Amino acid sequence: MAVSVYPTGTTIYDPTKCWNGYTIFQASMFNGDEVGAILIDMNSNVVNQWKGLDGIPNKMLPGGYIMGNTGTRNQKYGFQDQLDIAQVDWDGNVVWKFNRYQRIKDPRQKPIWMSRQHHDYQRQGNPVGYYVPGMEPLVDKGNTLMLCHKDVSKPEISGKPLLDDTIIEVTWEGKIVWEWICSDHFEELGFSEEAKNALFRNPYLRNVPGGSGDWMHLNSMSTLGPNKWFDAGDNRFHPDNIIWDSRNANIIAIIDKKTGSIVWKLGPDYSADDKLKKLGWIIGQHHAHMIPRGLPGEGNILVFDNGGQAGYGAPNPGSPNGVGNALRDYSRVLEFDPVTLDLVWTTSPAGAGPGPGGSRGVRMYSSYISSAQRLPNGNTMITEGAGGRIIELTPEYEIIWEYLSPYFSKRMGNNAVYRAYRLPYQWVPQIEPPEEKAVPRMDNSKFRVPGSSLKKTGKLTKIKKG
Repeated sequence: MAVSVYPTGTTIYDPTKCWNGYTIFQASMFNGDEVGAILIDMNSNVVNQWKGLDGIPNKMLPGGYIMGNTGTRNQKYGFQDQLDIAQVDWDGNVVWKFNRYQRIKDPRQKPIWMSRQHHDYQRQGNPVGYYVPGMEPLVDKGNTLMLCHKDVSKPEISGKPLLDDTIIEVTWEGKIVWEWICSDHFEELGFSEEAKNALFRNPYLRNVPGGSGDWMHLNSMSTLGPNKWFDAGDNRFHPDNIIWDSRNANIIAIIDKKTGSIVWKLGPDYSADDKLKKLGWIIGQHHAHMIPRGLPGEGNILVFDNGGQAGYGAPNPGSPNGVGNALRDYSRVLEFDPVTLDLVWTTSPAGAGPGPGGSRGVRMYSSYISSAQRLPNGNTMITEGAGGRIIELTPEYEIIWEYLSPYFSKRMGNNAVYRAYRLPYQWVPQIEPPEEKAVPRMDNSKFRVPGSSLKKTGKLTKIKKG
């Protein structure tokens, strides 16, 4: 059972070691009217709040602009469908919006155009959606890539209706100029016969009318951008190619932008060869992306490996029907070479000591959502989403900034944070950079809430030996 009483806000902060800036995240998932998007400084002071702007995820752009969603489809009829994807200025004015992917008629509702965007999007100019020196996302022009949903019937995959994942490219004027549909590439995904059988019977059915199967549940999508692998002649890593990950199938893949074909893939079986076995099972992962050029570790893949339960395969005691048949009860962040699959860095370093994470590792567990961002000074910002915890970690595993969200969703009943991003002060010219005040790490053995005490009130008895 998790701790039920704990401090919120910034609990640790070393300004001399951090990559200092603002942090953007959505508060109270799928409850934009309740709290909305929050921008904080390093000391957890709120510097702006966009009430009514959901964020799956929220992302800042230079000039104090923010992207997110102004409405969510009723989840009785559609799972995690956003009504639109919007760009909003510092004062909350919508300056760009897209919602014309599909026209939807829900029961007892008027037909409405929706983007059906979910989980990720990228504005042209920046491959990953977070700060990269020299790669600023465009704010008044350019195309936008976005993950979306589409309902399909594919009897060769399952007899059940499928909630499929698509990737579309939209111009500034709102014209769809490119579309990729995941189910069209089913045979490229590498499922075993046991996995196909489990998927056919139960493609992660959601509690919506018709019981749609969220069979892949892509939760991350970004372009590769300029990289050393392509420069060396490996066309799999063309800068325009797109990397995505599937939470429900334990797959990370790269698709060729021109052909749509899968040209690089990890999973779904991590016991297939010695390299994969050494890397270990990646389960229910989020935010897999290539670290962009200009950041430490450029060219490597960075991913939040959630653990929990995911995948398809042979039934086992934890998964009698073979759905969610891979299980692990801790999370880890991985950075690895996409060519050799050698592990470069992880929050659970091998040989670091007993238990998940080891004695020198960073213990964390979020079975859903979450993310990792490489910062320009080599640190990594990690969103441990389920518990609303965001940390900045040095390569040597020192936590130098820790923040716990105080925003508890009335509907969800928790303070979960889907994904957070760090951005430079200069992206927000509307305000002066804040004063940075160190927050020393507290001694937990002595920290008490009001009304509690360390005072000894009884007799101290020492055991007599012999």
